[in-house]
Amino acid sequence: MPYKLTIELSDRDLIHFRRELYKAREAVGIAEDEEILSAAGDVVHVMRSTELPDFVAERLERLENAIAMLTDPDWPLEAPERSPMLGALAYLCDPEDIIPDDIPGIGLLDDAVMIELAFRELHHEIEAYSDFIRFRKALPRSLGRKPSPEVLARKLGARRDQLMARMRRRRKAEKK
Repeated sequence: MPYKLTIELSDRDLIHFRRELYKAREAVGIAEDEEILSAAGDVVHVMRSTELPDFVAERLERLENAIAMLTDPDWPLEAPERSPMLGALAYLCDPEDIIPDDIPGIGLLDDAVMIELAFRELHHEIEAYSDFIRFRKALPRSLGRKPSPEVLARKLGARRDQLMARMRRRRKAEKK
């Protein structure tokens, strides 16, 4: 029988978690992006082969999509757009974070909170990237026959530019 537990984080709680996330982001400045992404990929791989609490498993696919977004050569994000997710991934890779990961049942709770905070902060980027992935997948079919690589690249680049402009416009409007 499932048991629903709702935790409401106060503004003070959010400040605490964001402070920890920013500490992890500072560590990002020390580590190379590729190191963080590789370590995060390893953590996700281990998580896939482990029985996880549902609150973590439910975020795993979104986490994999975020890693894909950061590693996709067709989706070049600027450093300020990459930083929040890299910070969350760096936090995820630290086994000795707020709640040590090896504590059964709750060790990944803080990691789930951090990933959720990063997802919320980057919702415009994640939405734009999801739209880009759908477009890229459907593009060859929408053009009929076998389009040339140049046509594919031009159409993909144009759509990417549109989506990134929308993403940045929404981010700017949100900050006002």
